[in-house]
Amino acid sequence: MILTLTINPAIDRVVTADRLVFDDRAYIQSSREAAGGRGIHSASVIHAFGGKTRAIVTAGGAAGAKLEQFLSQAGFPVDIARVAGETRTNLTITDRNGLTVKLNEPGLPMDRTELMRLERLIRARLKGAEWLMLCGSVPPGVPSSYYARLISIARERKVQTLLDTDGDALREGIEAGPTVVRPNQQEAERLLDMALITRRHFLDAVARIRKMGAESVILSLGSRGAVAAFEKKIIEALPPRVDALCPIGAGDAMGAAFVWARREGRSFEDSLRLGVAAGTASAMLPGISFASAEATGEMYKQVELRA
Repeated sequence: MILTLTINPAIDRVVTADRLVFDDRAYIQSSREAAGGRGIHSASVIHAFGGKTRAIVTAGGAAGAKLEQFLSQAGFPVDIARVAGETRTNLTITDRNGLTVKLNEPGLPMDRTELMRLERLIRARLKGAEWLMLCGSVPPGVPSSYYARLISIARERKVQTLLDTDGDALREGIEAGPTVVRPNQQEAERLLDMALITRRHFLDAVARIRKMGAESVILSLGSRGAVAAFEKKIIEALPPRVDALCPIGAGDAMGAAFVWARREGRSFEDSLRLGVAAGTASAMLPGISFASAEATGEMYKQVELRA
């Protein structure tokens, strides 16, 4: 079982326009809503690959009820931790050229009782899990140490962890020693307080982040693939050039495919290659969509590993 946690989920409203421009009108071509959040996306990818997964999600208010309705059709088991605050709504606007703007609400605070109830649920589900994926932002007011606490609990249960978040929650989570941490370029720049521009910057960044406490690091670089540090190695996974329609969610596909592959017994290098293939193939799809296992397999053949 691969367990995913989305503590700050959303209703994702995705609007596709003919073009995104300033000081001129554009026309909406389509609009849809779906359950959003990195852990939900990750569980969807793992399920599509044939993996066994369960998602733990918070939900509250009218938007939370809508979120539950969407998740009832997900095809994989979902545990809902109900909260008093209203589930947030995020807006993604994309055009036919792949230009994308994403506007996220921060979410509403959770109180101590709600956090304790959520932790009890996670503890119960860890009994049948091999991986715990801690995905996305934490709502305002939630201690930045919350993910770090869950990583420590998972380690006691001999459950491997993937950390995918930002800000102080990322920094403190890394210090707790997750199995793998998967920041994107912007998150890594905030973490290290420096711009990452060149290949040398990327290689140095994964080494520095690993020294902060993570067992391994995967730095997601969008169209440039990923750089990873594990054991005593640093490797790059380089995808082919593709026409990306919407890169939102591609990193979630990468992390999910990586964990699925590791769960299947594949090597770190091969799992990274598959993860980059999943992210690249997903970025070629319109809206927030995820490539199938078949499409990922075809892309996998074109991803190059470089030591």
